[in-house]
Amino acid sequence: MDANISYREAAVRGASPVRLVICLYQQAIEDLRRAVIALEKRDAEARTRAINHALVVIGQLQGTLDMERGGDVAKNLDRFYNVVRAGLVDAQFKQSAAILTQQIAQLVLVHEAWLEVERVSSGVPPPAPDPQQLPPPISPPEASLGDWTA
Repeated sequence: MDANISYREAAVRGASPVRLVICLYQQAIEDLRRAVIALEKRDAEARTRAINHALVVIGQLQGTLDMERGGDVAKNLDRFYNVVRAGLVDAQFKQSAAILTQQIAQLVLVHEAWLEVERVSSGVPPPAPDPQQLPPPISPPEASLGDWTA
């Protein structure tokens, strides 16, 4: 048995609905990364398999939307999934790594939003900023605006 499959099955059992959505996003992103690699290797079968699986995952995400209770969020996600699906079909037809990469980037953005939803709903405070990642402090200007002439 594949260790990755066992790990995923264990992670899904007992997971919250938000965690399940996050897992589906991770799977779709991984599928599309595999598709890009297959495209670069000119492996049409692997590329098609990866894109088709991503389409199934996106279909699962889209199929679980509660349009009545979800309001505008559900409607926006439905439109988003339609755009992603159309992009994947286009990428497959054109055999375009650029289009696949664009779809990955879009999925990553929404995936990050779901991670934030999970963080907020669990009551975990945001992580402290890494001091090495902060921009340098802005030094005061040498001259004041009163010294400026046009």
